[in-house]
Amino acid sequence: MLKAWEYHGIHAASGLPRFAPVEWYPSVPRAERVRVQAHTCECSPIVYELCTAGGLFFVRRRDRSGPRPILTESEWVIKRRAEVLWLRILNGGAR
Repeated sequence: MLKAWEYHGIHAASGLPRFAPVEWYPSVPRAERVRVQAHTCECSPIVYELCTAGGLFFVRRRDRSGPRPILTESEWVIKRRAEVLWLRILNGGAR
C-alpha cells in the first residue's frame, strides 16, 4: 500500500508530434477566489491546473524551469471547453 508521500499525481503526456499550441496569457487577478479542480504532479517543472472562478473555467500553467516561476492561463471559458482543453493537455495533444 502506498504512503501519502509516495503518491505522485497525474502526469501530462509528452507533446504529440502534431500537438495544438495553446494561447497562454499572463496570469492577472480577475477573481477574488480561484478554485483548483484538478492538477498535474508537482514533480514536473511545468504544472497544469484546471481552475474555476466566477462561473468560468481555465487552465493555469506554472513553469518552474527557470530561475523564477512563470504563471500563465488559458482563456476563461465555459466548463465543457475547459475540460476538453484539460484532457488535450493531459493526453499530449495540446501545449
